[in-house]
Parts: sequence; structure tokens; C-alpha cells
Amino acid sequence: MDLPRLNRALRPSAKAPVRIVHLGLGAFHRSHQAWYTHQAGDAADWGIAAFTGRRPDTARALAEQDGLFTLVERADTDSFSVVSSIVEAVDGANVQRLTQLVAAGSTAVITLTITEAAYALGANGQLDRTAPDVVADLARLDAGTEYPQTPLGRLVFALAARRAAGSGPLAVVCCDNLSNNGPVAQDAVVGLARIWDAGLARWIEANVSFVSTSVDRITPRTTAADADAVEAACGYRDTSAVVAEPFSSWVLSGDFPAGRPRWEDAGAVFVDRIEPYENRKLWLLNGAHSLLAYAGQLRGHTNVAQALNDALCLKAVERFWDEAQANLPAEELEVPAYRAALMERFSNARIAHSLAQISMDGSTKLRMRAVPVLMAERSQGRSGAAAALLIAAWVDFSATGAGIHDPVAAEVLNANSLGEREPVRALLGLLSPELAGDDGIVLLVKGLSGYFSR
Repeated sequence: MDLPRLNRALRPSAKAPVRIVHLGLGAFHRSHQAWYTHQAGDAADWGIAAFTGRRPDTARALAEQDGLFTLVERADTDSFSVVSSIVEAVDGANVQRLTQLVAAGSTAVITLTITEAAYALGANGQLDRTAPDVVADLARLDAGTEYPQTPLGRLVFALAARRAAGSGPLAVVCCDNLSNNGPVAQDAVVGLARIWDAGLARWIEANVSFVSTSVDRITPRTTAADADAVEAACGYRDTSAVVAEPFSSWVLSGDFPAGRPRWEDAGAVFVDRIEPYENRKLWLLNGAHSLLAYAGQLRGHTNVAQALNDALCLKAVERFWDEAQANLPAEELEVPAYRAALMERFSNARIAHSLAQISMDGSTKLRMRAVPVLMAERSQGRSGAAAALLIAAWVDFSATGAGIHDPVAAEVLNANSLGEREPVRALLGLLSPELAGDDGIVLLVKGLSGYFSR
């Protein structure tokens, strides 16, 4: 018997009005920000209009389900719940609709999960004005004959419409894994706006609050088997189900001039100083994920749990955590307990978190996950060998040419074509000019190369 598809009849109440616009509609947004909004005590007042990034598929599938999807929380057993906070799912290419919503006075919050690479950061951490996508979008903005194609360009264009409409201030909430992600998002948005329209840049600086966050919930890709499990347990078909671990965390710091949902009802935490929480997440969770991604694939593994079960990978993770912990306020952040929880979370074999997925955009990610730990260790007179080993694993993985997915993929391939002519130095230069200019670090990373193949 054909099962009914998840549909509006299962919506628990009337749709909430759109007050949040989200860029980057994917599995993580659904398991995290959408889930927190669904759990808020005032959820009936806060609907999300979510826009896809590169492809419209997710929006089309969700729209056919009236924005509803099933969240599968997976531990020893599965639990299933329908999340209803997304009230409009839109193809990201529909910039006209994005502009209408951002310009509306009822919109109070814009959230972002556009990936680290979408901020077009150079090795110096600033907006790379020479990046081809940035140059192309600036040309489109100047010409005024077609819409921008990058998330940054589309956001700047939509904020210009809000300014013209006189709709007042709002908050932009960056939910990507970037250190100081609020200021980074502000620098990228204002930087792009300033090149196009200096008056718009000044308006954004005066009217848009950029909120920093640390987000955490392991959310692997949904498989056909996951969809089958939803059908068997729930009695309907869901083409947009999301699987996530039970654990979730959201730490936020910043102002919301037009209001926000009561995310604290779902466990979100609001703090004055977010940097320690960001570093704990970026270094301990994300850093270990990147280490397992490169080392694990070099050793033939495909997911996090498999890699962690490899004694060589486990030892490397623990040593990296030791270095990271030495540079964190361990008591304030309860780092030992956080490490123990991570070990349990990573070992959840029912969460098949793909190493290939984690390994994408390595040059951008390692600038925040490995480089700060290495430099902090070196500044204290220590070698930083564990952080250097993470970088060496990326160097070795990039040399295999296996599915390099990186914003500077051409430069990575070119560096590896140098043969004996300093490929390591060239690759380090993609992470940080300071690393490439330090002979001691270059020699350290070279010496660690091949560690996971020995």
C-alpha cells in the first residue's frame, strides 16, 4: 500500500508568520536552528523562510511537504518528531522573493549556514575582493541587469532593499564554523557593500547587528535507509527527513534589535563573550573531525566512528586535544567533560558521519581548526606537533588528488605539482602566509608527512 506523504494535515497549528529569513537550507539548518525555533515557547510567532544555496532540490521537496520534515534523533534507538518552523522553502535563485522578505518590516532575524567558503575569505582572514565569484557579483550589482549569485551578494542586494523600504534594524546571525563569526560575517557583508555602495555600507553598520554563535549538532547525510526507517515508524513518506544525534548546543552573543524567538526554551545559551566557546567547538570538535577526515581516509575508513576505532587515529586526536586544551580556559569551559562527551558522540556508530563530507573546503576550515592551535603552542615555546600532524594529514590527503573539493582547489593541485620544489610550503601558504614563512614549521610538517601511511 502506498503511504501518504508528509503533508500540511500533520502541521500541529497554523503557520507562523515569516519573521526569520535563512540562507543555506540544508540538513544542519533543519536539525539545529529550525529545531530550536520549533521548540521555542513563542514558536507560533516565528516562522522561517529558508532559501537553498546552490541547488533548488531541497526547497522543492520541502515545499511539497508544506515545509514540514521529520527529525530523527539517533542514539541506541531512534526517536521521531515533525518540525514545523519552516513555513516557506524557496530556491535560493529566487532573489526577488528574498528581497521582498528581507525588506519586510516584520522580518527581524536573518540566519546563515552558507558554509565557511561562502564568506570568500583570503588567507589573511579578510574578504578576498579578487575572488572570481566576488568580482562577478560586483559586476552584476553595478550593471543592475541581473541578480547576484553568491549568498553574500544576494544578502547585500536584499539589505539594500530593506534600507530603501525604511524597514529598520535587524540581526544577522552567523551559524557557520568560523572563529569570531559575527565580526567575520560583518566584514564580508560590509566589505562587499562598501565596494558597491558606500552609503549602503554605512547603513548596514548602523542598522544591522551581527550576532556571533557557536553551533553544535552532528548531522550526517540522510540515506535511503533513513527514509525507510521514517516510513516504518511514522506511517508516511518524508523526502526531507533529517538524522541527528540527540546532543545539540547553541551559544549566542550579540544584540537582536527587532526581537528574537525564545531559543533558550530549547537550551540555547546567551553569553557576553563567545570566543572561548567558539574555540572549544572549533578546536576540539571540528579540529578532531578534520583530523579524522584526512587521517581516516588515508587509512581506508569512511566515517568518524570507524576512524576513531583506529588506534593511530585515536592517539592523534587525543594528542591534538591535549594541545588545544592547553590553550583554553579549561575550568570555565569544563573541557575534560566536553572531551569525554565528544569521545562518546564520535563513537556513536549509528551516526555514520562521512569523512568525505567533513574533508571538504579544507583550506578554509584548517585556518580556524588547526592554525590557531599550532601558533598558540609555538608562542609558548612548544612544538605544536599534534596540530602540525593535522595539517600534514591534509597535505598528504591533498596529494592523493582524491575528490579535492576546496575553494582554492586549483591552487592545491598546482602546489602538489611542484614535486620537490616545496609543495608543503606552497600548501601552507594557502592556510597562512605566516606558516609558509616559518622554516621551522615547514620542516615540522614535512617530517610528519606520511605518518598515517607508515
